[in-house]
Amino acid sequence: MVNEKCDLIHPNGVKEKKLEIIDGYTIKYHANGTTIWSKGKMVNGQPEGYWEWYRPDGTIKRSGYFEKGEPIGEWITYNDKGAKHKITQRGVKNR
Repeated sequence: MVNEKCDLIHPNGVKEKKLEIIDGYTIKYHANGTTIWSKGKMVNGQPEGYWEWYRPDGTIKRSGYFEKGEPIGEWITYNDKGAKHKITQRGVKNR
């Protein structure tokens, strides 16, 4: 029986993060299986729209937008307290 709380391990030894799809959002978890690693929507197998990444303690680490799988617009990196640390512009956002 497969333990759903554990990471999946591929034959090459690389762990795949546990994931769920809730209300259209793909949510991946850290190795502990409880805290969120990333959250965002997938369209046609590619990230689309706003995404967030988190540290194992649950604080936000990075956020930004994708368009057809490519990072675009403003990307924010947060410090270990969750405050904005750095803002980077990626690609061209045509909106």
